[in-house]
Order: sequence, then C-alpha cells, then structure tokens
Amino acid sequence: MQKLVEGIHHFQANVFRPRREWYERLAEGQRPLALFITCSDSRINPNLITHSEPGELFIVRNAGNIVPPNQSAAGGEQATIEFALGALGITDIIVCGHTHCGAMTGLLMPEKLEGMPAVRHWLGHAESTRRIIKDKYTELSGTALQSAAAQENVLVQLENLRTHPAVAAGLSMGTLKLHGWMYKIETGEVFGFDPETGQFTPLTETSSVPIHVTRLTAPAI
Repeated sequence: MQKLVEGIHHFQANVFRPRREWYERLAEGQRPLALFITCSDSRINPNLITHSEPGELFIVRNAGNIVPPNQSAAGGEQATIEFALGALGITDIIVCGHTHCGAMTGLLMPEKLEGMPAVRHWLGHAESTRRIIKDKYTELSGTALQSAAAQENVLVQLENLRTHPAVAAGLSMGTLKLHGWMYKIETGEVFGFDPETGQFTPLTETSSVPIHVTRLTAPAI
C-alpha cells in the first residue's frame, strides 16, 4: 500500500500540477475515442499500451474480457455499453484479450476453480469458447492452447456484443465498428483480427479493420 500512496503524491506533484488547466477541462465532460473492453489482469494497462490520455478511453474490465449476451436483467457490462453508445456517442468498440490469461486457464481447466463458484459461473459466458477449443484445437496443449482460447474468446465476445440492442443498431446504421485485439504480454505487441485472413495480425499505424462474424483459421500468436 505504501507504494500506492507514494504514487498518488508523485502524481499530484509531478503529473497533475504541471497540467492543472488540462485536468480542470476534463471535469467539464468526456469525449472518449473508443470503448475498450479488456481483462482485469493487472499486467494489462489500456492507456499505457495505446499511449492514450485520461478521457480518451471508456474502459470495461473483468475476468476474461467477457461481454455477457444481452439479457432482460441489466448488468454492469450491459449498462456501460449502452451508456457508451447512447450518451457518449462512441463509434468504436475494442475487445482486447491477452496471452497468459488466468480466466482462459480456468475455462480450460475448471478443476482450478475449486472454491470459486462465482468465477465458474462468470466463465459460463465463455462456454462457446471452451467448446470451440475442445472441438477445433485437439492438437494443441499448454501455452499454445491457452493462447488459442484467448484469441477465440475475443471473437466469441464480439459476437455477444452484437446481441446488445445499442450495438446492433449502431452496426445496422453503419455508425459503429467492432475491433478484436490481442495483447502479447511478453513482447508488448498488439494484434488485430483481420476477417479476410481469419488471423490476428500485428497492428500497424494504418490498421483499422472492423470485425465481421467469422472464425480463426489457426492460432497465430
């Protein structure tokens, strides 16, 4: 905790104070560039890997970067998606998975979730991912299997996104684009899903490929 408290004082003295006027303008409202849905994993920092400023990303984080399908009983993810599109006018949604994801390990090896019934229930929203991996990637094991699961899970959650009314409306009107990303922790690389090749490929400065419902041809990361 002491490190965190010291970090707050460093922020206030060395980050906030020199840019006080800019931060004061942030208090007037937000206009984020994208809704960024990613994992709660402490090794993932959306603003750091995108080199974005406060106010530029509207972020949803949970175990496994999961988007539950639209349901009658609204949850936090559903409400956040609706607010992002309806109130903030966001036109891009990114679902970003990552390598070495503990949620994917739990999904593939449910015995590791002993004593964590809430986690087991939550990962039920990724059941399609588990079945795809079980049926399609029988030749893989270990880290390669976990990486394939993380990639497939990004696509599954993008499909879940499409069940949300605000998302479906935006896609129908052409005012919304969906993007599937994978962050490779050990190299700092970010890969974007290309529906034409069925692969996650390294993002370039000109990359901006919207997602269509499709599947991986093979794990690439």
